[in-house]
Amino acid sequence: MNDRLAIGYGLAAVLLWSTVATAFKITLTYMDPIQMLAAASVVSALSLAAIAAWKGTLNTLAATLSKRPLYYLMLGLINPLVYYLVLFKAYDLLPASQAQPLNYSWAITLTLMAAIFMGQKIRKQDWIAAVLGYAGVVVIATKGDVFALNFDSPLGVGLALLSTLLWAGYWILNAKNQADPVIGLLLGFLLSLPFSIGLSLYTSDWSGIPWQGWLAVSYVGLFEMGITFVLWLNAIKLASNTARISNLIFISPFISLLLLTTIIGEQIHPTTLIGLLMIVAGLLVQQRKSKT
Repeated sequence: MNDRLAIGYGLAAVLLWSTVATAFKITLTYMDPIQMLAAASVVSALSLAAIAAWKGTLNTLAATLSKRPLYYLMLGLINPLVYYLVLFKAYDLLPASQAQPLNYSWAITLTLMAAIFMGQKIRKQDWIAAVLGYAGVVVIATKGDVFALNFDSPLGVGLALLSTLLWAGYWILNAKNQADPVIGLLLGFLLSLPFSIGLSLYTSDWSGIPWQGWLAVSYVGLFEMGITFVLWLNAIKLASNTARISNLIFISPFISLLLLTTIIGEQIHPTTLIGLLMIVAGLLVQQRKSKT
């Protein structure tokens, strides 16, 4: 029964994450990246607070913060503030079919950064994964013209790759955090809100945003930055075999490309699919256990 629930939670999370690239592009037609960050962060904070209240852990929020206030402030400045601002800007500059697979290489980045900052050993399959993954990144970014290295938006590609560094860095900093994960994430959103809201009020005009924009950004806040994270945590917690659940994530980018082309009519370049297959192949190689 637990495994059935785990697979159900995992599939729900993967399906919801598959929709966010489309939701990002729709939202960006009504809001700029800073507005999108501020509004989605408010929705996420409210949803995470509701989940914590339902779990009965909301009353630990203040005590958790008081133990390590600067640590949680640093985490909040990385994620959601800088990470999502960089990611949303990358989606603003690139087709979503390029930005999403580039960001998807963060798991390979995490392995390399863990070796540098946590002293973890890089295995043979990790090097193979890195070569395959970043070769796929170059194929996607150059649309197959790998020797010319001609990018449609060098800044967009750079931001998409920077987002992988930020996300991997966030999880390295978060690795030894013993606090409830929902409370930890909620604190990050709450502490970053004054910065994102203040920045949006200073740089952006909030007048004239139609209801479609508010609906789209609410969807992003709920299902990219909030509820889906909790679904995934529950799936991992209930599963007797974590690998069976974690492998579900490889479905996500392909569903995402299908949604992008059917819902918003984005043309998928053939080399995007080739590059994505290379990245996924690298991630699958990386998940193989070393022979003992």
